[in-house]
Amino acid sequence: MTGSVAVPERIHRLHDLIYDLWWSWHPRPREVFRRLDYTLWRLTAHNPVLMLRMIGAERLKEAAQDREFLVVYDAAIRHLDDARDTRSTWWSQHFPDLAHTSISYFSAEFALHQSLPIYAGGLGVLAGDVCKEASDLGVPLTGVGFMYPQGYFHQHVTSDGWQTEIYERLDWVNAPIQRALRPDGQPCVVTVQVGGRTVQVGVWCVVLGRVRLFLLDTDVEENAPWDRELSARLYGGDQEPRLKQEMILGIGGVRALGALGIEPGLWHLNEGHAAFVTLERLRALVEGGRSFADALREVRATTIFTTHTPVPAGHDAFPFHLVENQFGASWGALAPYRDDCLALGAYDNGGGSLFNMTALALRSAGGVNAVSRRHREVTNSMWSPIWANDADHQIAGHDPVKAVTNGIHISTWIAPTISKLLDEYLDYDWREHGDEPSLWDGIFSIPDEKLWAARQALKEYLIAFVRERARARWVEQSVSPAQVVAGGTLLDPAALTIGFARRFTGYKRPELIFTDAARLAEILNSSRYPVQIIFAGKAHPADDIGKHHLQHVYKRAMDPAFGGRIAFVDDYDLHVAHFFIQGCDVWLNTPRKPLEASGTSGMKASINGVIHLSVGDGWWQEGFAGTNGWLIDGQGAAQEADADAADADALYRVIEQEVVPSFYELDGNGVPKRWLSMVKEAIRTVAPNFGARRMVKQYIEEFYAPMANGKARNR
Repeated sequence: MTGSVAVPERIHRLHDLIYDLWWSWHPRPREVFRRLDYTLWRLTAHNPVLMLRMIGAERLKEAAQDREFLVVYDAAIRHLDDARDTRSTWWSQHFPDLAHTSISYFSAEFALHQSLPIYAGGLGVLAGDVCKEASDLGVPLTGVGFMYPQGYFHQHVTSDGWQTEIYERLDWVNAPIQRALRPDGQPCVVTVQVGGRTVQVGVWCVVLGRVRLFLLDTDVEENAPWDRELSARLYGGDQEPRLKQEMILGIGGVRALGALGIEPGLWHLNEGHAAFVTLERLRALVEGGRSFADALREVRATTIFTTHTPVPAGHDAFPFHLVENQFGASWGALAPYRDDCLALGAYDNGGGSLFNMTALALRSAGGVNAVSRRHREVTNSMWSPIWANDADHQIAGHDPVKAVTNGIHISTWIAPTISKLLDEYLDYDWREHGDEPSLWDGIFSIPDEKLWAARQALKEYLIAFVRERARARWVEQSVSPAQVVAGGTLLDPAALTIGFARRFTGYKRPELIFTDAARLAEILNSSRYPVQIIFAGKAHPADDIGKHHLQHVYKRAMDPAFGGRIAFVDDYDLHVAHFFIQGCDVWLNTPRKPLEASGTSGMKASINGVIHLSVGDGWWQEGFAGTNGWLIDGQGAAQEADADAADADALYRVIEQEVVPSFYELDGNGVPKRWLSMVKEAIRTVAPNFGARRMVKQYIEEFYAPMANGKARNR
């Protein structure tokens, strides 16, 4: 498991530690790895599996005899065992009657750590945070997703600013993942009939404390070459391979859980990609002797569906003939009810009726939620034809969609520098009670001088990281001097720093701040109150419009008119994200309303004292309290161009009249009191209300517990 290097018996549980990603959000195990070999820890980008394969046997022998190391190691192992214990968890204490209820959580992607790059963006980050918080709370949740060997592309930006993608095959031997084993100890492999062919699906397992994540993989030797590629890349190809992928996820995922001996009592579908779970469950129930109507009632009573997409075109939809052709033998016992199944997904989005994955999920789920209050309004309006005449979805006269606003896993995203201050000044174990608003009032007891020093240190880490990255690009890739400047070598650690880091696509309006270039240049180049902006993010490989936005921003970063105060940091990933959301002074978000379903990057920034500056969309519509950040409000306009111009003007005014003055208004000790008041308010208001603990508890209280209890009563 760990290459040719034998681990001494005294520290043999290093293997347990490195293969449990619990370590990624806890300081004690990370300290073990740092002490073991700090150089390798950094060289491997914090991947302990790879690190242990590279480390020398002599160093391991030394560590096994090092008293100071063993104290840290033993403490980490004790905490690992505690993190796996299910007896005294929040879940076991509050829901003892549901101790044996298993919950499956299906998602097309999971972002857990940079050592396992199987995600594309926000959906995966949200899914990863759900799993981590479920582990902390002791929720009996099992994740199901895809093991993408080419799941995450590296971004390269050419000298003219064009994004190119470099796919690097993941070396599973060096990743924190292992083969999933059936109860008989054999590797788990299931089959799915796709388009008349039998596709073998292997299963891998990722451990996250109390939670297990099972990942599906079609790169199996018995499969045809084209089938082996089905799970190669996230959201790849045209409609047919996309449909096949979603069949593998839904049908294969249900079968994998069965083969592993896992019988979920509840099924949570994270976005419509996983909707075929419901058809596979229907097939199994009908095959077991249930009528189609009874089977559908059972599926609805035990299925929760979360939708994230506020744009009709963003929901997967396929021609009926394609679905019929690809399902073939997968219909099984549902063959007599094929028309009924197709009707569950039928939806006309304005271009003729198609088989819509979100429609299938909406009609098959007894619990449905959007990911913010504003998104709930949009979702209820967008999908109203689905339940307008459907008695099963009329909930006491109310709209059937609830709002469970997204949240972030605080232990993953908070900077150690800020975490140490919280350890010192909050009243009790804030990590265990982070969803209690009154706890966070203690933030005001932190001396301004200490908080300012922490914030300045985090910004210095960010600037140093950006400069070193630009230097490395110059040395390793021989980029031009203009590209070195664009990479951020001229950034000033003392200047007010605005961060913009997210997927580059049209509705996020990454170029909004350049609407009046002359006005922006004047703001940035102020001799007394300079401002700088650091951009990062990727465009989807098929999104040429997004790539053009990225190119335009990159060229702005090379423009001398902005004095080197604009930078673009390429190849944004989870590792880079930590520097950004912890080190900037301001977090900029400029989506076109109402197209931001929720967004979570601003939450991550806020808990670190990075003040949010955003349009009132997604989570910020409910998160903005007047004293914890700034609202960009152009008052709206009927035409897109007019709305953009109004929002740009409002953005400039906020920066000029509020952001800059409060940042540079210093007291006699060089501390910006007014600024730090907003920093504290940002942490105080966002941490309890937009943490994953609040979110997961809300899922439990509004969906999991009522549905599980309802099922028990109806037995």
